[in-house]
Amino acid sequence: MINRSIYIATVSLLISACGGGNSYSNTQKPIDPIVDDSAFRAEIRRGEYGMVHIKANDYAGIGYGYSYAFAEDNICTIADVYVTVSGERSKYFGPDASWTMTGNGTTNNNLNSDFFFKLINAEQRVENLMAQAPPLGPLPEAQALVKGYVAGYNRYLRDVGVENLPDPTCRGASWVRPITELDVYRRFYQLALLGSSAVAINGIGSAQPPGPNSLSANTSSPEQIAQQLGEAWQGIQIGSNAIALGSDATANGKGMLLGNPHFPWDGAERFHQAHMTIPGTLDTTGSALFGVPMILIGHTQNLAWSHTVSSAWRFTPYQLTLVPGDPTSYLVDGQPEAMLAQELSVELADGTAVSRTLYSTRWGPVLTEILGLPVFPWTPAAAFALADANALNFRYLNHFVETNRAQSVRELLAIMQRNQGIPWVNTIAADSNGEALYADISVTPNVSDQKALECASPLGVATANTLGLPVLDGSRAACAWDNDADAVQTGIIGPDNMPWLIRRDYLTNSNDSYWLSSPEQPLEGFFRIIGDEGTERRMRTRLGLLMTKQRIDGSDGLPGTKFTRQQMQDLIFNNRHMAAELWLDDLLQLCAVTPGMIGAGGPVQTAEACAVLASWTRRDDLDAPGAVLFRRFVANLFISDVPTGTAASGFGFADVWTTPFDVNDPVNTPSGLNIANPHVQYALASAISDLQGNGIPLDASLRTHATESRGEAKIPMHGGPGGYGLFNAMSNTWSNSDAGYNDVVHGASFVQVVSFDGDECPDTQTILTYSQSTNSESPYFADQTEMYSRKEWVAGRFCEAAVAADRRLSSMEISE
Repeated sequence: MINRSIYIATVSLLISACGGGNSYSNTQKPIDPIVDDSAFRAEIRRGEYGMVHIKANDYAGIGYGYSYAFAEDNICTIADVYVTVSGERSKYFGPDASWTMTGNGTTNNNLNSDFFFKLINAEQRVENLMAQAPPLGPLPEAQALVKGYVAGYNRYLRDVGVENLPDPTCRGASWVRPITELDVYRRFYQLALLGSSAVAINGIGSAQPPGPNSLSANTSSPEQIAQQLGEAWQGIQIGSNAIALGSDATANGKGMLLGNPHFPWDGAERFHQAHMTIPGTLDTTGSALFGVPMILIGHTQNLAWSHTVSSAWRFTPYQLTLVPGDPTSYLVDGQPEAMLAQELSVELADGTAVSRTLYSTRWGPVLTEILGLPVFPWTPAAAFALADANALNFRYLNHFVETNRAQSVRELLAIMQRNQGIPWVNTIAADSNGEALYADISVTPNVSDQKALECASPLGVATANTLGLPVLDGSRAACAWDNDADAVQTGIIGPDNMPWLIRRDYLTNSNDSYWLSSPEQPLEGFFRIIGDEGTERRMRTRLGLLMTKQRIDGSDGLPGTKFTRQQMQDLIFNNRHMAAELWLDDLLQLCAVTPGMIGAGGPVQTAEACAVLASWTRRDDLDAPGAVLFRRFVANLFISDVPTGTAASGFGFADVWTTPFDVNDPVNTPSGLNIANPHVQYALASAISDLQGNGIPLDASLRTHATESRGEAKIPMHGGPGGYGLFNAMSNTWSNSDAGYNDVVHGASFVQVVSFDGDECPDTQTILTYSQSTNSESPYFADQTEMYSRKEWVAGRFCEAAVAADRRLSSMEISE
């Protein structure tokens, strides 16, 4: 437990040593940087594009000012979240409706969702974590941020009134209400589970014991289930890129960072941009996920960091052997254990209630499906429970409290090792000293490769081999997760056994495992549950590595051999298309000898389409004819369920390469398009039919046929699907109409390039691609989206002089 008086005294000495300590109101009294006094007060300054600058004497004031400004921008979206985590969606939106957790792509029935969260709340998981002393529970700073956040949010509702909310989406809605600290912590907990239990909300919230006529086993084979799980997991629509440069890779010999998270454009897993300052104590800027009053991706004066979704698994299913004749009891080492029955009730709009009993085991709650797949049936003989490593994780709050003050990658590394709270992402960082960091020190079940094999259930043999996901035997106590001496939490891998690397050239990650973050120094020898090694990388990963290396060795055709800040900005928006670089030459050879092909739409002539592709720039820029056609070709190439009876049936994506993967050349292999594979012809012919059948010209550009709706406006979107080899990932939905691709599902979100130039003010450029507000009537609803379309950036305003120079700056002080 932290001694509060010693902590405050230490911080005060540090403030004095740094010459800090003055608040925004110029008070000269010594301050408590956690809670200055009983009142909440903050200065809220609004800059260009809705940028929020919060200045306060203490952490409570930061939370107070930030939540007030955040509510101005996004009150409806976050109010919906508080309904969700309270288990009240059925009451306000109906039990049969559904909602999507855009951060993991799952669609959840309201009633199942309510029971899922009612179970969490009945078990008082959040309250128990709140009551823990640090590091397991929240630091005093985090507690103060939450107190201030609640006060600021509720102050906004009092000032404006629910009936007068600026966003018509929830104006006057009964489900918009004042919040409590518990509401805020429940949102924190929901985010901690995003990559684990939250992918099984339906499967946990609806799990019921089998009836007398239930099936005795799953009809799919373990190999088929493993394949289904793998495809579904790949379909989770979150990802990211990040490049950290050290002194050997930058023109000025300082560090530089590109942060490029690919998060959803809709829903609550969006970013909100802010700058938070407690003079002498805190000065950090960047973005926060909705409902979190901390900078999660951003920079301080000397450190910049970003995150990419990690390849590690955060959970392991356990297969239970049930007691014969008693489907709510299971055997462990031959002895029966009764499941814990939790009787729950969900209120409906008419005042009636629905009751359901959910069951938990020593391993976790019983589930029946995951990611919409009913692959864990509860039968008279067997059931499955979900063990979640993040079920005890509030440490990520402490991690970000400390990171928001950190000034070097080595300090950041120590924060990760000390808190072990990062729930589901890698960390990539650079500092003014010229060091770059990659680390996957994240919350991961401690299951060695040997244990995954020795404790594998029948399904686990298949999933461990193909996915690295252990499905363990719940009938043996010895199959519990192992413990590392250096782990803060029992059952997770300790930091000494997680991958990390510090270098002075470059480190990258684009959602593949840790293995190739540096091709010059591959990370190897870690448990398979963290990620794979020596295997093929995604095309997006390969392009990021290729472009970085080409800039450093000067083979990209640009002047010099090291990065400037502008060159890093140009790299992310150059819209190079890796699939085109690898395949288009071969595809054009196929065109030259095959004037007619048969695809999903029947026979087509290829001459016009091939001429378009031959003149295409191989970049997904707005005015590059051929980009839409090639995107449809790749989309059809990825389709594995080619109709039987066609020449392409029985062939698929796995057969498209001519040069296979070479572990000694992982950036450049595999390569080449196998035009002898009938699936290639089928994909091109289908792409031609896709466009012609919808009245879209074969030379259509993204400017006219890849757009994002903002009210009545259609904003053109450059970039393209990361899975197709676009580093500038931007995934629109194919509408199967003359519109082509419209409305972004996920992709580049809060993009930042941070360069340290040796002075007190980092040289930063950012773009929040979907803009700052979800309110369609806000001036910040589409402004940055339009800028992204034009490849424009927002200049960072970190130092006080830069903030004050903002011509659009407005200011207000609030207190209570």
